[in-house]
Amino acid sequence: MGSQGGFGQSKEFLDLIKSIGEARSKAEEDRIVVREIEMLKARLASPNTSKYKLKEYLIRLLYVEMLGHDASFGYIHAVKMTHDENLHLKRTGYLAVTLFLNEDHDLIILIVNTIQKDLKSDNYLVVCAALNAVCRLINEETIPAVLPQVVELLGHHKEAVRRKAVMALHRFYQRAPGSVSHLISNFRKRLCDNDPGVMGATLYPLFDLIMTDVDSYKDLVVSFVNILKQVAERRLPKSYDYHQMPAPFIQIKLLKILAVLGSGDKKASEQMYTMVGDIMRKCDSTTNIGNAILYECICCVSSLHPNPKLLEAAADAISKFLKSDSHNLKYLGIDALSRLIKISPEIAEQHQLAVIDCLEDPDDSLKRKTFELLYKMTKSSNVEVIVDRMINYMISINDNHYKTEIASRCVELAEQFAPSNQWFIQAMNKVFEHAGDVVDSKVAHNLMKLIAEGFGEDDNAADSLLRSSAVESYLKIMGEPKLPSAFLQVICWVLGEYGTADGKFSASYISGKLCDVAEAHSTDDTVKAYAVTALMKIYSFEIASGRKVDLLPECQSLIEEMLASNSTDLQQRGYELQEVTGLDAHALVNILPMDSTCEEIEIDKNLLFLDAYVQQALEKGAQPYIPENERIGISNISNFSTQEHQESSTHALRFEAYELPKPPPVVPPVFPSSSELVQVQEPAYISDIQEQAMASNPESSEIKLQLDGVQKKWGRPTFSSTAPSTFITDSVKIQNDVTQNDSVASSSAKTREFSYDSRKQLPEISPEKQKLAASLFGGASKSDRKQPHSQKVLKTQHPTADKTRVNKSTTSSDATNVKSSEPPPDLLDLGEPSVTSSAPSVDPFKQLEGLLDLTQESAPINTGGVGTSEAPDVMSLFADMSLTSQLDNDPNPVANAINKNGLGSSTVAYSTPQMNKGPNLKEALQKDAFVRQMGVTPSGQNPNLFKDLLG
Repeated sequence: MGSQGGFGQSKEFLDLIKSIGEARSKAEEDRIVVREIEMLKARLASPNTSKYKLKEYLIRLLYVEMLGHDASFGYIHAVKMTHDENLHLKRTGYLAVTLFLNEDHDLIILIVNTIQKDLKSDNYLVVCAALNAVCRLINEETIPAVLPQVVELLGHHKEAVRRKAVMALHRFYQRAPGSVSHLISNFRKRLCDNDPGVMGATLYPLFDLIMTDVDSYKDLVVSFVNILKQVAERRLPKSYDYHQMPAPFIQIKLLKILAVLGSGDKKASEQMYTMVGDIMRKCDSTTNIGNAILYECICCVSSLHPNPKLLEAAADAISKFLKSDSHNLKYLGIDALSRLIKISPEIAEQHQLAVIDCLEDPDDSLKRKTFELLYKMTKSSNVEVIVDRMINYMISINDNHYKTEIASRCVELAEQFAPSNQWFIQAMNKVFEHAGDVVDSKVAHNLMKLIAEGFGEDDNAADSLLRSSAVESYLKIMGEPKLPSAFLQVICWVLGEYGTADGKFSASYISGKLCDVAEAHSTDDTVKAYAVTALMKIYSFEIASGRKVDLLPECQSLIEEMLASNSTDLQQRGYELQEVTGLDAHALVNILPMDSTCEEIEIDKNLLFLDAYVQQALEKGAQPYIPENERIGISNISNFSTQEHQESSTHALRFEAYELPKPPPVVPPVFPSSSELVQVQEPAYISDIQEQAMASNPESSEIKLQLDGVQKKWGRPTFSSTAPSTFITDSVKIQNDVTQNDSVASSSAKTREFSYDSRKQLPEISPEKQKLAASLFGGASKSDRKQPHSQKVLKTQHPTADKTRVNKSTTSSDATNVKSSEPPPDLLDLGEPSVTSSAPSVDPFKQLEGLLDLTQESAPINTGGVGTSEAPDVMSLFADMSLTSQLDNDPNPVANAINKNGLGSSTVAYSTPQMNKGPNLKEALQKDAFVRQMGVTPSGQNPNLFKDLLG
């Protein structure tokens, strides 16, 4: 096999990787891989291959599979390797099967049993490998086979196993929400885990659950804010820092969750204002991860109930993004600005020149994002400039997908904010001319309807002027070489209806143009049909007016072509045109009246004019009409009877219920003698089942099966329903304690900002750019300089926005004379808050899932302020990485975890139940009953309670 190379692999394997990397073409790479496949087939078929060589061959197969070639001949060897007792080989086998197989592969059934065994292993590395395979390979049908083991692993002593167990449950929820609907409470419990990694992994399934049902998780707002506060205050281990930012990915996920919970909820939003404002002040804008957190804060502010100070801070952050030289930060600034203008449109006016610079930037992604911003800020005063810019950009691009999006937005803006009908027609002409093939057909009908209805008033002169301008513009456009089919249909319809209405153009001139259109598009039957119908209208109007009509040679040849067409529709239109030219004026006035497009046509849906005919037919013996619903019922009954008759005469499967068995004939019993009787002891488990059945239903003496927790063998895999869990939550007031590090960080940030602004010179603004800004934003261009804090007031258009001003002239005496009976401090004030004492609070997860024993007495509540009592050592939360059984036996694990480990505020003390020494039989029985309802096999202190099920 050759000598050993680096990383414990053979030199032959390293040469393979080197040759693949040095391949100069795809064909050369394919030749190398095909030669490798042939060699691997021969060596895997050899019975003398050692296990460690087999491990290397599987890794080679991974390369073969990743390069797009078939390696299915080695799948079974990967499955076999998962059964090996060696840790390295087992992990390699799990890695291979997770990359080779999918959840619906036929070989999945061979590794389910191995996964079940490995989930119970004493080696946590084996358990982690099995959980990785569970997330990738377990489908909806095999979830019940591993669900009890995964739930049991949520209490494992290793944090890595608990984290992967949470991820596995999240995957089960994504695959089949109904299979884990009774285990949702486990995510709430893991939110207060000792390990921050487990807590961070729990945020993802909770986010999905909150997106589904927001109201059910409103009680977690305080807890999420508490966790975010501790993360921002660097109470997590240093290993979670990234570029000197404390756990940034946990912060981002928490901000996303708070944005969903605070959307449209003023009370919940007020609890988040202070924390979101603190994070925005602490963000380091010199790093990418700091800018990511700042952007997520802006998104959160745009979702919460409007707050003037938060909007002002968000506007300042957007200004930094837009002034940056990085296109990525400009992109973030444009996207964040498009979110805020929904709440406060005045923010866009502060950055109008920066928006115009992005609009003229050569970066196509930035330009598209800027057009999305302009689309959201369009109004009647700037619609002409924005739509004109969009149309010019649409003409310059070749991407049909994005061209369709731009065209639909232009049409939408023109229909909604058009200043005049003339401008709307001109704008639609440009859109149809350059993107008519990608525009929806409804747009063409709307344009024709607008031209027919006019201004909707009794001003006939204005309507005639509108139609005349449309006819003139279409006659000019008809000379273009390539026009979309939808636009040609509109042109033909308008020329047929109003081509000769004002008398500027003769019927022969218009009919000649229409014949040219039909001849130029001889392969498009729809355009030809519109052109023939337009000719028929023109000749009909002329004859009805008493003028003589002479068919042009082009028109006569077109009629002959239509009569010989393979399309029946074109033939009919040709015959109609030929007949119309021979009718008199009186008939044509009734057939095709002038300008009758907008006339309302009364439609008799009940067809009452046929009543006389129907009555006459019934008198002659015709069958009466049967409604459709009755016909369906009759046909179903007849089909059922026919099917039943056929099934009775054939050997097909029968799905009806079996007949009840007939009672056996009564036979008098024959008793043996006493010497023949042998005493047989009844099995214990049968008597237990009978006692349980009699206890559950005292009126019945029958023995019933115990189906609680038993998996169904037919139909959708699920478990028996369990008792619904209930929990009571109380709100927790958050104390806003700000350390001196915050002030130091804010002062250093201001210093960097000042130095950055001082280095950057203001560019000279051209008059053209100022004019464009004035047309887009409805006024003279404003400077982007930051206004004084006292003069900057942001307005919101939210119907429930706060309209009161915050009084900033609070005296020092008011701040010192604060009593416990006074209302809470103003949450809208994002300044440096004063340190005050916190009132005693109750844990928000109190009595979660019925785990709290209500008979126990609560200990007295300890209260204290920051200044009077020393805060507990919060870092002890993550110092002890071993999980004992104390959390499982604690009736209120979430409250005690928050109070003990620091996941709550340092000034909040929770009521804890008194702990009794020695074993408690009542608590053990209640716990085992609850665990049984949750579908978990007990393996703790009372294994004999389920002897009837486990044997």
